[in-house]
Amino acid sequence: MQLTRRTILRTALAAGVGGLLPARSFAASQLALGTATLDTLSDGHLVLPIGFISDNPGAPDLLARHGLSGPEIESPCNVTLYRDGTNTVLFDVGSGPDFMPTAGKLAEAFDVLGVTADEVTHVVFTHAHPDHLWGVLDDFDEPIFANATHLMGRAEYDYWADPNTVSTISGGRETFAAGAIRRLQTLEDRIVTFEDGEEIIPGIGARASYGHTPGHMSFEVRQGNTSALIVGDAIANAHMAFEAPSWASGSDQDAEMGAKTRLDLLGMLADGTMPMVGFHLPEGGVGRVERAGDAFRFIPEA
Repeated sequence: MQLTRRTILRTALAAGVGGLLPARSFAASQLALGTATLDTLSDGHLVLPIGFISDNPGAPDLLARHGLSGPEIESPCNVTLYRDGTNTVLFDVGSGPDFMPTAGKLAEAFDVLGVTADEVTHVVFTHAHPDHLWGVLDDFDEPIFANATHLMGRAEYDYWADPNTVSTISGGRETFAAGAIRRLQTLEDRIVTFEDGEEIIPGIGARASYGHTPGHMSFEVRQGNTSALIVGDAIANAHMAFEAPSWASGSDQDAEMGAKTRLDLLGMLADGTMPMVGFHLPEGGVGRVERAGDAFRFIPEA
């Protein structure tokens, strides 16, 4: 398997009278799968309260070992684009302009890569949180990827499309639910749902990874004897999720199920040879999992 690395793609934006603005960077990785490619494109990053990661008493010490302290943490957002010469598949769509000012940069990343929204044949959602779904519509509530089939797991779609979710969801996620149902109602005639284990597109299989959300999905992308696992938010950071995967995560709706899913995926990836792509992992999100005693560590592809 050929692995290549593009550390930074840069574009300088003209600033009129003021000359040039600082170059804007898009951390990206590229993974070759036979004759197909997986690119990760930065949608920017989120700024999250530390407690959103975990309220475990050991969390501050663990995070401090990674140089993280204070009340907030930055979380990169990596959107994955798969191209095999026939299909151009986008896994998640980023935040769009309505979630956080530090995110919603996918259109700029597309420009740098030289890809247009009209070229996307399929949009596949791992789940319906704002940083994965909200970038699907433009300012006029029209689908940005107008030529694409949109796909979401049946359990995930049913949960967020249910009007009762807005009033029953917990953890301050009411805005997540309201934003999701508005977008899913707009996309209703475009969305195709699928079940765990289905091959949703030739060479792309769905794998249930519930817990972060009720119907979260991961995807194995395979061509010939090469493959990669796109895990979305089932493994949501490169520190606590690997070093203490059994700890409850504040970002998971079902913390117990989320921890079990995380442990299962990490064990499988560490014991195999398949690389992974994580939405919130550093260095573009592409890497491998290694065992480290009773825990794990993330090794970005160099």
